[in-house]
Amino acid sequence: MKISRELKTGIVSISVIALFIWGYNFMKGLNLFDGQIKTYFTEYSNVQGLNTASVVTINGVDVGKVVDITFNKDPNKRGHLIVEFSIENEFEFSKNSIAKIYSASLMGGKSLAIIPSYDGETAEPGDYLKGEIESDIFSSVTEKLNPLQAKVENVIVSADSLMTGLNNTLDVEAREHIKLSIERLSTTILNFEKLTLSLDDMIQKNGDQLESTLTNAEVMTNNLAKLSDTLVNANFGTTIKNLESSIASLDVILTNLESGDGSMGKLLTDDEMYINLTNASKELEELLREVKLHPKRFVNFSVFGKKDKGYVPEEDEPIEK
Repeated sequence: MKISRELKTGIVSISVIALFIWGYNFMKGLNLFDGQIKTYFTEYSNVQGLNTASVVTINGVDVGKVVDITFNKDPNKRGHLIVEFSIENEFEFSKNSIAKIYSASLMGGKSLAIIPSYDGETAEPGDYLKGEIESDIFSSVTEKLNPLQAKVENVIVSADSLMTGLNNTLDVEAREHIKLSIERLSTTILNFEKLTLSLDDMIQKNGDQLESTLTNAEVMTNNLAKLSDTLVNANFGTTIKNLESSIASLDVILTNLESGDGSMGKLLTDDEMYINLTNASKELEELLREVKLHPKRFVNFSVFGKKDKGYVPEEDEPIEK
């Protein structure tokens, strides 16, 4: 059977058109050979770079693609975007599931993840899911820096207002005084720096002496520690008890003396005994003087055994009768 040129041209044209339609839908994420495709919808105010043919995942598994992104025609939601995505898997989830846009890579590619929920009514093709956007690193940093930026701006404005008020409050003389104070402060800091350098130089020059002084101080500290240990270990209890006993004995002696007990007590308290001792002392003194002046009265002996003829009184001595 011979096929005419016109038929060949028609078959080629139809094939090209079919291939074009299939390729166009495939680029949109639709595969015409998969049969009926389940599509769902979600809505965002900003899709963060999500586009058609972006991957749709459930628990990290690719289950579909983004089919279409259109603007909402509702006047009350002007500017909002409706995202249509397909699910090629028979996986079931409820209408309470969330469609979240997230960063698939650090290069900025966006994907759509279905956070499944199993509570409630099962989602059917054509239903709307709640849309959320997961903050990436840069978005998180921007969100945290925005309040800080606002605070910094407020601080700058407050500082500017303060400086303006300060300039309006201080007159020329006050400004000169402040300037002079700052200059003096600078001079003080320079002098302190010079003093520090001088002190450092002195320490370097007298390092040996300082080291010797510290060594002597350490030795003295060790000696004091040893002395302290010796004092701690000494038997002070016995010494104190002996001292208390001696003091008690001395107190008894003094009490006896004060009360007149014993010879010493009587001597201190008995006036008659004192007088007798005084008289006896005087008589003893007279006796010694008499012995010294007239020893022959009291000593009478002969060296050669002859008897003494008797005592002969001296011329100036009176003769006792």
